[in-house]
Amino acid sequence: MSIPPTIVASARKAWKWQWNQLMNGLAPSDKEGNYCRKPSQAKEAKTPSRDDLQKREPQELPILIIGRSCPWAHRTWLIYELRNLKSNLNLLIAEPDYKAGLWIIKPHWRGCKNLLEIYKLCGTAPTQRATVPALIDPQKKKENTPKLLGNESAQLVEAMNIWPSEENSPDFYPSNLREEINKWQKTLQDSVNNGVYKCGFARNQDSYEKASEGLFYSLTKLERSLSDKGPWLCGEKLTLADIRLFPTMIRWEAVYAPLFRCSQKPLSAFPKIINWRKNFFSINGVSNTCNAMNWREDYYGALFPLNPNNIIPNGPNINEIINTF
Repeated sequence: MSIPPTIVASARKAWKWQWNQLMNGLAPSDKEGNYCRKPSQAKEAKTPSRDDLQKREPQELPILIIGRSCPWAHRTWLIYELRNLKSNLNLLIAEPDYKAGLWIIKPHWRGCKNLLEIYKLCGTAPTQRATVPALIDPQKKKENTPKLLGNESAQLVEAMNIWPSEENSPDFYPSNLREEINKWQKTLQDSVNNGVYKCGFARNQDSYEKASEGLFYSLTKLERSLSDKGPWLCGEKLTLADIRLFPTMIRWEAVYAPLFRCSQKPLSAFPKIINWRKNFFSINGVSNTCNAMNWREDYYGALFPLNPNNIIPNGPNINEIINTF
C-alpha cells in the first residue's frame, strides 16, 4: 500500500523543521541560509623563550592538543612535524566522543577527562568554546594552574613558526614573503578552507550554489597561480600559505566532495593542485598526520544532520588517494 501524498508532505515538512533545529546548533546561518562560522574566541598565542623551556622538566613543557580530524588543528600538527618541535613541545591527541560532543583525553591529564575540563582548569570563561587546536602551558608544579596560551590556528602556526626548535629549523613565514602569504590567507581562508563548510552546511539551494561558485572560482585562481609560479603558492619556497591550505585539500576525496557536496568539478580537473598536494604529502613527517579512515569516521560519525543514519562509507586509504592521479 502506497503512502498518501499528504502524509509524505507532512513528514517532509516536519523533518525539515527538525533538521533546521539541529543545524542551528551545529552550523548557524544567516537569514538567507548561508553558513556563518562562529567568531573566533581566540586567545593570542605567546611563544616562550628557549631559556625558559630548557629549565623545564619534560612533563612541564607546553602541550599542543589536536584532534586528527580537525583541519584547523592539522595545520598546527604540520608545523610541529615540519619544524621538529618534539624536544620543546609535547603533543596530545584528543579523540572525539560523538554522543557527548566532547574531545576525550586519554590518558587523563591532571585529572581532566576531556578538553572542556582542561579549559576549565585553565580558568577560561564559561562562554569559551573548548576547541582544538589548543596550546596549554602546564607551568611548574608550584604555580599549579595551567594556562591557555592560544587556540586560534592562524595565530598558533605563526607562534609555532618561531617556537624554539632544533638548529636549522625552517622558517615558513619569512619577512620578504609575508605580504604574499597574508594575501593567500585572506583569499583562501573564506572561500576554500571555510568554503567547503559553506557548501556542506548550506541550508538551501541558493546558499549552496553561492558557496560552490566561490569555492571553485578560488580553486581555478589557485590552479592558474601554481601553473605560473609554482611549485608552491609563493613560488620556490614552502610557506604558511601552503600549510594552511593543505589540510583542506587532502580531505577532499574522503570528506568534502562526498559529504559536503563539493562536487562541481572533480579535483582531478586541477592537475597543478593535485601535483602540489602530492609534493606536500611527500615531505618527511607529513604522511604521519594524514589518515583518511579517521576523517571518514569522525566526519560521518559526528555530523548527524548531514548523515542521520550514521553509516560510515568505505573508501580508499590516504596512499591510494595520493597515488590515484
